[in-house]
Amino acid sequence: MRTFRGGLLIGLAIATAIAAMAITYERYDTKTLKRTLRRDAVLCGVNTGLPGFSSSDEKGNWSGFDVDFCRAVAAAIFDDPSKVKFVPLAADERFKELQSRKVDILARNSTWSMSRETNFNLYFPAVAYYDGEGFMVRTSRKADSALDLGDTKICVQSATTTQLNLADYFRANNLKYEEIRFEKLEDVLRAYDEARCDVVTADVSQLYALRLRLTKPNESFILPDVISKEPLAPVVRQRDDDWMMIIKWTLYAMINAEELGVTSKNIDEAMKSTKPDVMRLVGTEGQYGEALGLTKDWAARIIRHVGNYGEVYDRNIGTESRLKIPRGLNQPWNAGGIMYAPPLR
Repeated sequence: MRTFRGGLLIGLAIATAIAAMAITYERYDTKTLKRTLRRDAVLCGVNTGLPGFSSSDEKGNWSGFDVDFCRAVAAAIFDDPSKVKFVPLAADERFKELQSRKVDILARNSTWSMSRETNFNLYFPAVAYYDGEGFMVRTSRKADSALDLGDTKICVQSATTTQLNLADYFRANNLKYEEIRFEKLEDVLRAYDEARCDVVTADVSQLYALRLRLTKPNESFILPDVISKEPLAPVVRQRDDDWMMIIKWTLYAMINAEELGVTSKNIDEAMKSTKPDVMRLVGTEGQYGEALGLTKDWAARIIRHVGNYGEVYDRNIGTESRLKIPRGLNQPWNAGGIMYAPPLR
């Protein structure tokens, strides 16, 4: 009897453990790629409107640096960059909406920080754009440095790292200021344009975009000071490692393509290349795409439909755009920047 009872208890313990493992597996394996394939589209969370990064025209057509990254993901999966549904999200709702599965990926000029990963259970797979916080002021102020901005009214967007960095900088330098905060970036810009504040602070890339929307853009300029590190990255949910790998290596494929000189214009010639690193990139050697659950030519699809990193940068925010933001740190590592991707091999 004791043997039977002991065996029964052990059996129940094993069954309970197996059930617990099944629950844990279900919780951790979210199968985003499978859901994306069934839906036939990538759900991409983007900024509600930031020229150069994500904005839509009167017909609802989206464009921008972040928008093109989501199209690159769609190209890798579907061989069709149009299979994306863009979901505009405000700063204070973006992470919650990603957690609740309203979107598959957040490509919304979001800064990678430790607290955002730990508090929201999110992953920032790789840095897509190295940025930093700066200040825009009117030319009439005659300021040369951020240290000249004491005793001023500064407009800032709430619920952002920008607001936190602003407080840190002025406290560290024993400067006083009046914070005028708004939930929406549009309201920040409007308040500055209406002279309700003397200065506006945001990521430098945002300031370039905001300046174009001022009533008199030539009467404002961006100070040279950069007061923070703002590594902007796409965001995915934790415990979704297969999906994270696709997002991360989509970006790395674009960066590697620029380094190797593979572009949307010469991709057909690259498919015939006998150079080992190019062959691995375009899928004529190795099984790198299959390891991600994709096809051999997954990276070639990205480059053909969307372009390499440099093409996307120049088209949206660089030399070919209205913003004309210098590449700076976002140059490839072998051209004076710090943009660097692990190799495909």
